Amino acid sequence: MMFRWILIAGVWAWMVGGGLVWAQSPPAKPGAASPSEAAVVDRILSGVEKTYAGEGFVARFHQQSTLRAMDITDTAEGRLMIKHPDKMRWEYESPEKQLVITNGEDLWIYRPEDNQVMIGSAPEFFKGGKGASFMSDIRRIRKHFGVSLDSTKEGEYYLLKLIPKDEKLDLVSILMKISAATFEVTEVTTANSYGDQTLIRFDGYRFNLEPRDAEFGFDIPDGADVVRIAE
Repeated sequence: MMFRWILIAGVWAWMVGGGLVWAQSPPAKPGAASPSEAAVVDRILSGVEKTYAGEGFVARFHQQSTLRAMDITDTAEGRLMIKHPDKMRWEYESPEKQLVITNGEDLWIYRPEDNQVMIGSAPEFFKGGKGASFMSDIRRIRKHFGVSLDSTKEGEYYLLKLIPKDEKLDLVSILMKISAATFEVTEVTTANSYGDQTLIRFDGYRFNLEPRDAEFGFDIPDGADVVRIAE
């Protein structure tokens, strides 16, 4: 299970934002949409932003993470709850139960089988595009990434490629698959500079919910082994 969190720590975080990088006169930077793509990309992102505009939502997720150097692939699935902005509750149901909870400031990772709680700073843990935390505020995509249209299948899906504007980050790229019918994000694939990759598929969405703030806090159980995440 620690393998899963090493992987997730390498692919989840500020994948949300607010300003596309489109080339004007100078040559386009990697990940930037060409002027001819700009209107299409803007329309797709606007559709996604409208779909996720409510206060909160829940969805099912199915995750596959691969460490290239070790040739190891790990899978997991569970339930995600989001409350905008930056509040997330990832409930892993298999292969082992596990919770990842953040109120936007604090982070708790709870492994009930070991009665272990890892605690840390959410901004530090999720910084740099780690995983699918852009789901906590879709609008940040425009601010933190250059966005281009990678591919499309008419009437079925769009595939956007996101390149972080901060070139110092480990994250190389994010591919975001979007339903052409509903503008729901159905897949997120992240890749880092080591060739590691995490694919998260989403389904079973329920939008326009109003989750309670209490869902995004955590009381450490009596006798739990508490470990602080290095920052």
